[in-house]
Amino acid sequence: MPAVETLFSFVNRWECDENEHLNVQYYFSRFEEADRQFRLLTGLSDALAGPRRCRHVRYHRELCVGHVLLMTSYAAVDGPHMLTIVHELRTDDGALAATAIDGYSAAEGTVRELRRRFKPVELAMPEYAMPRGLPAAVSAMKSTLDGLIAGGAAIVNRSTVTPRNLGPEGRADDELAIGRFTEAAPHVWNMTPMTSSWLAERDLGRVAVEMKLAWLGPLKAGDPIIVVSAPIAASRSTFAFRHHLFETRASRLAAVCETVALTMDLKTRKAVPLPDDIRKAILERTLSS
Repeated sequence: MPAVETLFSFVNRWECDENEHLNVQYYFSRFEEADRQFRLLTGLSDALAGPRRCRHVRYHRELCVGHVLLMTSYAAVDGPHMLTIVHELRTDDGALAATAIDGYSAAEGTVRELRRRFKPVELAMPEYAMPRGLPAAVSAMKSTLDGLIAGGAAIVNRSTVTPRNLGPEGRADDELAIGRFTEAAPHVWNMTPMTSSWLAERDLGRVAVEMKLAWLGPLKAGDPIIVVSAPIAASRSTFAFRHHLFETRASRLAAVCETVALTMDLKTRKAVPLPDDIRKAILERTLSS
């Protein structure tokens, strides 16, 4: 099989959140490591394909303490990007837990060479990994801090990049961004009628089902950062919001992450549809810029 084994892992108790399942930042850290191993094994590099444009993750099942994890990675030339790398995270019984597609905007003149280079690790793009609730294209790349605030977004996290947030390349990695967005997310939920107390009264949890992260520029140790976020859409069972990560001193947009989320009954572990009045309230609160 052309797919390359890129990760062997395990869910630790300290990686689980208030819903007693693996926190999304640790899915991303595993995809990040799988990407490093895929690059090592196949020769993929920024010089060859350009920088990664986005990482689009779908969560297919909950992962809990003790789950044994295996990751395989491969190229999909028929994916939604000029070059698409697919990572599939499964438990040791073969159940699909999450997928990530890494999108590269390689120059059109290099496509033939890329297809030749990655032919040994090529598979067809699977439907279950394709974007579903979010488009493949990267959004809000030119957003400004002032414009977002004027459009109804709010600052929902302030922090500083530290040396432990840096990857091997010396810049902040996905776990830093997703960790900050994870801390910010409850504050976005509190912009809707689904506040922390509302959820607690109904024994409901907050769950992400799809996320798309795009880096627009690097962050280094010592950089102060803020997260500015707001809801952007709502449907029968889910709502979506967008996080914008800025380097504070220059108000420089460094990363954007869109999330599709839902409420989960913590007893049945099933999704709960959004009441009409809540969906209407979210739509009235969506970002206007």
